[in-house]
Amino acid sequence: MQAGCPEHCIWHKPCPIAGGADARKTSETRNGLVKRLVSQELVLSFVPDTEQRMWRTLTRTRYQRTRDKVRLQNQLEALLEEAHIKLSSLVSDLLGASARRMLKALAEGETDPAALAALADQRLRATPAQLQDALGACTELNPVYRRLVKMTLEGLQFVEQQIGQLDQEMASLLRQHQDAVERLAVVPGLGVDSAQQIIAEVGAKAATFPSAEKLSSWVGACPGEEESAGVNRSRHSPKGNRQMRRVLNQAANAAVKHKGSIFEIVYRRLVPRLGHNKTIGVIAHRLCHLIWIILHKGVRYEERGPAVSEKSRQRRTARMVRTLRILGYRVEPLANPT
Repeated sequence: MQAGCPEHCIWHKPCPIAGGADARKTSETRNGLVKRLVSQELVLSFVPDTEQRMWRTLTRTRYQRTRDKVRLQNQLEALLEEAHIKLSSLVSDLLGASARRMLKALAEGETDPAALAALADQRLRATPAQLQDALGACTELNPVYRRLVKMTLEGLQFVEQQIGQLDQEMASLLRQHQDAVERLAVVPGLGVDSAQQIIAEVGAKAATFPSAEKLSSWVGACPGEEESAGVNRSRHSPKGNRQMRRVLNQAANAAVKHKGSIFEIVYRRLVPRLGHNKTIGVIAHRLCHLIWIILHKGVRYEERGPAVSEKSRQRRTARMVRTLRILGYRVEPLANPT
């Protein structure tokens, strides 16, 4: 403690109250920042309001619960492989209705492969003989494995209940922005869940960002600039909002697989020259611009690629309406959609 310090001073040397070179330097830096702020030379960070922070908390919590579900599913598959039960090689979804019925009976002590195979749905591609062969190890299965399978199934059920509750809570909070959710959800590669995450991160109208370029820069979905003496040393994307970058990359990978969309055309044109990863970055950049236009200007997405078949359009519309209704939204499909 230096002379002139209060009795309980927590400052270490040199003390700002007592003076010193470091204290003067700190004061000058603070004054310089204030001057730059007054002259509007500083760009302030985006701090969302209380309501939007609540949206973010919900969507990010839901994402973590989804990761927990995937982790438990991987643990279940590894456990079955260790017990020499090859069920995952015959069913497309280890957490589907047929697989769950068989696994639940297995966990409760069923030892007859034929009885377990009989629980499968008739539409399952695997034959009863194949299922009995895959479940043959259950006749001598150690009870410890049965208890572990039961614990994992109970953990999955609990996580899925939490995800359902978070979905309903998020849908309730965004009910007043239902139109924005619907407009984003119809974009190839996106959906209701992705639309909710995007609105939670950038707002229902993206009003904070005056242009699509500003939004892309904030997200980090644009080429970087590290230029010195006219030479660009690096074009790596800047660090931005990690949640938005994750959603955009996932959406880009899904959009390029959407038959007949403009994103599929752009992907096929660029991937031979840029490779998959860089092309996905280009698609994510375009999606970011499209998201800003839809939210900021209140317009709807119009497909610019080849005409999509009427049957596939009807299936997609029915799926979107069903998802929105499950979440509690009131949706009435148009009689003659354009």
